Amino acid sequence: MRILLVEDDAQIGSAIASALDDAGMAADWVTDGSAALASVDAGAFELMLLDIGLPKRDGFSVLKQLRQNGSTIPVIMITARDGVDDRIQGLDMGADDYLVKPFLINELLARVRAVARRHSGRSQPFMAGGDLMLDPSNKKVTYKESELDLTAREYRLLQALLSSPGRIYSREELEEKVYGWEDEVNSNAIEFLIHGLRKKTSKQAIRNVRGLGWMVPET
Repeated sequence: MRILLVEDDAQIGSAIASALDDAGMAADWVTDGSAALASVDAGAFELMLLDIGLPKRDGFSVLKQLRQNGSTIPVIMITARDGVDDRIQGLDMGADDYLVKPFLINELLARVRAVARRHSGRSQPFMAGGDLMLDPSNKKVTYKESELDLTAREYRLLQALLSSPGRIYSREELEEKVYGWEDEVNSNAIEFLIHGLRKKTSKQAIRNVRGLGWMVPET
């Protein structure tokens, strides 16, 4: 999962970005509201963590503009403001969840997983396709009930494919979901990752649709 983190506090932003990376998520981090809007226009993010007290444009302004632009990106607002009116305002403007500082990182990660499930239409906490199963809560991945040992990028790629079994993902789509801004992406990077995953599973687990991309079969 690729996440846009919008947080101007360096210490908090660094801690959240590191936790997201440890949880198998690709996080890109910006520090003001204008950069947040530009980033959504330029990138394929699956969720936004949005602080309210931001330079240039505050979180409420960013959220309002996103929804006016027709963006459906899930948004979890993060703020030091604990007033009920602020929470109501954020939710009524289109936020999907609200988290008040200080908070436990594990709670943040759980809320990210819950919001992602709701937006993907899944009710189960796990993701499955064919003989593959992935549990985002503990990063456990199994193939035919045998646990797999995956690299971080293999995990992200498989999570992307399992977010919609039966859907064909192009190379460009997978690159956007697996790699962040700071990552160097070789022209055959996705093929290399899929080759590694197939060695750990099978060619049937991740299928190539010639000229279009890759998919995992539906369960």
